[in-house]
Amino acid sequence: MSRTLTERILQGNAGEYVDARVDRAYVHDGTGVLTLASFREMGVPIGIGPARISVLFDHICPANNGTTADLQRELRQYASSAGVLFSDCGGGICHQIMSEGCILPGEVVVGADSHSCTGGAFGAFATGVGATDMAAIWASGETWFRVPETIGISLDGSLSQSAEAKDVALTVVSRLGMEGATYAALEYTGPGAETIDMDGRLCICNMGVETGAKNALFYADPVCREYLAGYGHSVETQVPEDCSYREECTIDLDDIVPLVALPHRVDSTRPVADLAGTEVDQVLLGTCTNGRYTDLKRFAGMVRGSKVKVRTIVVPASAPVLLRATEDGIIADLIAAGCMVVTPGCGPCLGIHSGVLGEGEVCLSTANRNFKNRMGVGGEIYLASPATAAATALSGVITEPEVFHA
Repeated sequence: MSRTLTERILQGNAGEYVDARVDRAYVHDGTGVLTLASFREMGVPIGIGPARISVLFDHICPANNGTTADLQRELRQYASSAGVLFSDCGGGICHQIMSEGCILPGEVVVGADSHSCTGGAFGAFATGVGATDMAAIWASGETWFRVPETIGISLDGSLSQSAEAKDVALTVVSRLGMEGATYAALEYTGPGAETIDMDGRLCICNMGVETGAKNALFYADPVCREYLAGYGHSVETQVPEDCSYREECTIDLDDIVPLVALPHRVDSTRPVADLAGTEVDQVLLGTCTNGRYTDLKRFAGMVRGSKVKVRTIVVPASAPVLLRATEDGIIADLIAAGCMVVTPGCGPCLGIHSGVLGEGEVCLSTANRNFKNRMGVGGEIYLASPATAAATALSGVITEPEVFHA
C-alpha cells in the first residue's frame, strides 16, 4: 500500500516520529515577539538559513498603543539585522503572503499561528507551532513530528452559483466536529477538487484546524501549477496513490448550500435559509479565510450600485490583493456601497482593533472562528461565505445570497 501525501512529505508512516527539515518558517508580530525572546534566551546563532525565515506583521497593524509599537519596533529591528524576509504593517496576513509564491508543493512549512495549515493548498505539509518551538526551529532548522493518520475527503461534482468554498469548509467542520480530526491530516481528493480554484483551496485548508486537524492539503495539480507559474515557479504535479486512510468520506459539491455557523461553535451549522431574518449590527469581509481577491470581487459584484444597511468592514488579506482590487475598481465599488476598507491584515478577527463588537452586538463574519468573546466581550458571531455576507450587508439581516442573484 502506498503512502498518503502527508506520509510522503514527512517520509514516515502514520504514528512514527520523524525529524524533518523545515523549508519555510514564519511568525507574525504577536508570536514573533515571543519567539525572539525565547531564541535570545538560547544564546545560539540562527541555524536555519535566514531566507527560510519570514517575519510578517499582521495582527495589530498599525499598532494600537505604545506598548504594541515598542514591541513591533524591537522585532522589526531584529528582522532587519538578521536579514530574514520581512513584511511590515500593511503588507497583509502571514498566511496570505506565504501563499503568494512562497510555499511550494512537497515542502515542510511551519508557522507560529494555528491557521498555518492554510499552506496545504499547495500540496505542502503546513502546520502551526508554538513560539518556543519556533525558536528551536530558528536555532536548528528542523523539528520533529509524529506523522499523523489521514482522513481522506473525496470531493465530487461542482459548486452551484450560490455555494462557495467557505460552505465546503463549514460542511467539513460540521461533519467531522471540532475535535473529530484531532491531530489527523485532512487530504482532499476526487474530481471535485479539481474544480476548486486556489483561493478556494486556501480557504478550505485554512479551516482544517477547526476540526482539530494537524494539517490539511490538496494535491498539487494543474490548477496549482498554473497558479504558481504566475509567481515564476515551475513545479511538478502530485498524483494520488492507492493509500490507506484512517477514515474516508465523500462530499458531493452539487449538494452544498450556503451555510452559517452559529455562535459560539464553528461546527454548529445551519442552512442560511434557516437563519434568514436574523438582525446583525456588523458584517466583516476579510481575514485569512476570505479576504482574497476573488472574495472581494464576489462581494463587490453583489453590492455594486446599492447601499449596505449595516456597518460593513472590508479587510483585504494583503497589499497585492488591495492593489489589484483598487486597479480593477472593486475598492471604489465597495466604498460607494458604504463599506469601510481598512488596512490589510487580520483586522477585527482577533478582537483587538478595527471593528470590535459591543456587548450584545451581532456580526456576520467571513472569518474562521466564532468563539465567545473573540471579537469583543458579549458579541455574537455568525460565520458565512462572502456571498452570504454581501446579501446580509445589503439587507441588514441574515439573507440567502440567492435573493440578490435572482
